[in-house]
Amino acid sequence: MDQALLLIRNELPAPGLNLAARSGSCHQCLYQFLAFVPPSNESLRKPGTASIMVDTQHPLTLLLNSSVGDRDLCKIQYHFGEFGNYSLVVKTLNTQTVSCDLIINEGPINSYLPILFAFLVYMGILAILIAGRLLMKLSLVIMVFVNYGGGKYWFFKHESWNGLTVADLVFPWFVFIMGTSIALALGSMLRWGSSKWKVLRKILWRSFVLILLGIIVVNPNYCLAPLSWDNLRIPGVLQRLGFTYLVVATLELLFTRADSGTWEGQFPALQDVLSYWPQWIFILVLETIWLCLTFFLPVPDCPRGYLGPGGIGDFGKYPNCTGGAAGYIDRLLLGEKHMYQHPSSGVTYQSTMPYDPEGILGTINSIVLAFLGLQAGKITLFYKDQPKQIMSRFIIWGIVMGIISAVLTKCSKEEGFIPINKNLWSISYVTTMSCFAFILLLLIYYLVDVKKWWSGAPFLYPGEGYSGKSDRGGQGLAGLDCDEASGLA
Repeated sequence: MDQALLLIRNELPAPGLNLAARSGSCHQCLYQFLAFVPPSNESLRKPGTASIMVDTQHPLTLLLNSSVGDRDLCKIQYHFGEFGNYSLVVKTLNTQTVSCDLIINEGPINSYLPILFAFLVYMGILAILIAGRLLMKLSLVIMVFVNYGGGKYWFFKHESWNGLTVADLVFPWFVFIMGTSIALALGSMLRWGSSKWKVLRKILWRSFVLILLGIIVVNPNYCLAPLSWDNLRIPGVLQRLGFTYLVVATLELLFTRADSGTWEGQFPALQDVLSYWPQWIFILVLETIWLCLTFFLPVPDCPRGYLGPGGIGDFGKYPNCTGGAAGYIDRLLLGEKHMYQHPSSGVTYQSTMPYDPEGILGTINSIVLAFLGLQAGKITLFYKDQPKQIMSRFIIWGIVMGIISAVLTKCSKEEGFIPINKNLWSISYVTTMSCFAFILLLLIYYLVDVKKWWSGAPFLYPGEGYSGKSDRGGQGLAGLDCDEASGLA
């Protein structure tokens, strides 16, 4: 899949041609050699030929040059279609001009029709969307589809470095809605008479179980060899969820009150923020630490503040700098053998350094994202039974996060101050995902909690074994009771 056949016909005399290519998804990459095309046999009037398989996921830039002297003859940019059959004919028009003509021998298939049909069907369903905890269920549905190959479509795979695909939406939505559920769950537990020490024990136990499951059971290094301490991957998805939950839930437990929803201070319009100002200071300090380490920590043989993929990226200048400070900190504190061995940058950018997308530095920003989800939960608590207030605040938060993302990225994939990057969990990735989450939660809340147009099926059912009851009728955020909210947190 995702390949096409390309036949190169060389009608030029000796010495022959070298064909190289660069993927459109590989920013500032070196050209990669594909094939040598022999010269034509003038006595037999037979052109030299070579055939190769080319990638169809992204546009390619083909570069033909002489095998002697390295003189560039032609450059062609083209997006090949899946299972297409193409010919590239190289010939002379006159003594000084070389012609390179791309011919379609057999047209490609439209491999996007099945997923387009499925998308339209589900969009019809999602026109009546889902609610609060159902955002997590939607994430579960996408996660299962992605984990089972996603139909081999490139946009259901993680982006190789900067940018976003559908697969990059799942994990942050889990983190965001986990933060939302923390606000709902802890308040309910305290109102039902649980002591803070009892709740803290539950938080510690749940975090420990998540981290332990991630290290021992769900460890991708099993695929490399029998698991032992020598090759045990320490970071991971469950580990990050467990630690993020531990920090955010503990932070909320320290300041939450059983009577959440009342505020007697000034500026009542900002009560959901001002009543928890120590938490915001803590989060801002954490983000300052991330920024300082990312942009000012000296990394051997790498430019300060480097955010690139290494390998052949940046024209091959920094091949061993994958992830900059984030990768360096993990290699220094964890060791290369205790990290993810096959990062998504390895295919496109041909990076050889181990890099863990769930590493130490990125965990700071996952805490920030969960805290923003926590803020969404507080909004529903402070303005309970005031749907206009809740929706207006979701809109404001979504706009603010979107503006921050636009400034940080300069509305571009590669040229921003801090590009959107799931591997790094950059702050622009966090603000972008929280912008999407606030807007989606707004739509979900309106359609399910306010209008009560739908029960949430079929997205209600995935994960029921984890999150508890299924007989909630059409209720969403407003319908979460203590047990259900505890299960989500």
